[in-house]
Amino acid sequence: MSLALITGASGLVGSHLVERLRRDGWALRALVRDRATAAWLSAQGVALRDGDTQDAATFCRAAEGAQVVFHCAAAITPRGGWEAYRAPNIDGTANAVDAAARAGARLLHLSSVAVYGPEGRYTLARGEGLQELQPLHPIPRQWWYARSKRESEALVMDAHRAGRVWATAVRPCVIYGPRDRQFIPRVAAVLRLPVAPRIGNGRAVLSIVHARSVAEVAVRAVTSEIAGGRAYNVTNDAPLSVRDFYEAAQEGLGLRARWLPIPGSVVQAAMGGLGAALRALRIPGSWVLSARSLDFLLQDNPFSSERARIELGWTSTVDSRAAVVEAFRDCVAR
Repeated sequence: MSLALITGASGLVGSHLVERLRRDGWALRALVRDRATAAWLSAQGVALRDGDTQDAATFCRAAEGAQVVFHCAAAITPRGGWEAYRAPNIDGTANAVDAAARAGARLLHLSSVAVYGPEGRYTLARGEGLQELQPLHPIPRQWWYARSKRESEALVMDAHRAGRVWATAVRPCVIYGPRDRQFIPRVAAVLRLPVAPRIGNGRAVLSIVHARSVAEVAVRAVTSEIAGGRAYNVTNDAPLSVRDFYEAAQEGLGLRARWLPIPGSVVQAAMGGLGAALRALRIPGSWVLSARSLDFLLQDNPFSSERARIELGWTSTVDSRAAVVEAFRDCVAR
């Protein structure tokens, strides 16, 4: 029986990894900061180890005897500036490399399509060959999350090339599913407004992927020799349009939203102008406002999971519409 250590095991991807690995009979261990929030893990038979990814000593102790370290913990939307992202995402990953290396374990790093940068992502579909092999575009200094994910992934790949550790990475787009504390709750809050804005014509294919798919590709990657030193996009189950997503979301929430249709071009122009004005005034956070801020709703998913399909033999088994309904029902239940 193989033993896996999971960081971020109580999070979205981590919890789906727990379910996936338990089905295959793995022994599981989780590095946790707060046992009170890890009750679900204990009920699943996961051995808990107290510690923090930023504490190298506790991380290394937790990894002792493990054959695989799944490093899923990361700061996604912390309060604060660059340091709030850098310390958990980069320092935490450096400790993951060290812990896996000391244990002689393989390392799976949960990265993100954010590594492609805000401009690079929409040039991917026009490129030739596997997207993971295309050059990475510069990331603006204040895109803190994207910078931290690129730098943390680079640490992992550099360690693999240096022979310190066998490592691989997966790059999901926006992840959803049961136990989501980020994307689904925010959309639900908008749909519960007296009038919800509906931007664009709703025909764009969303860049979302189910956590179950991310977990599946992660397991396939870390157990495949070919994946060493490579990264894999995990970015599409069955294509789902914005309109179909909203319909499924309303079904899951048990409501019918009242919509305020707004042309995408109008909102893009307004956001571009507002962002430029706020940047000129040096308003904190204004860097996220641009004419491209709404590409998620107005542009088709630019990412491809072709490499995972070719090299890892992965094919999604997720029914996207039914999965969205399930995720919003879970949001209501919590």
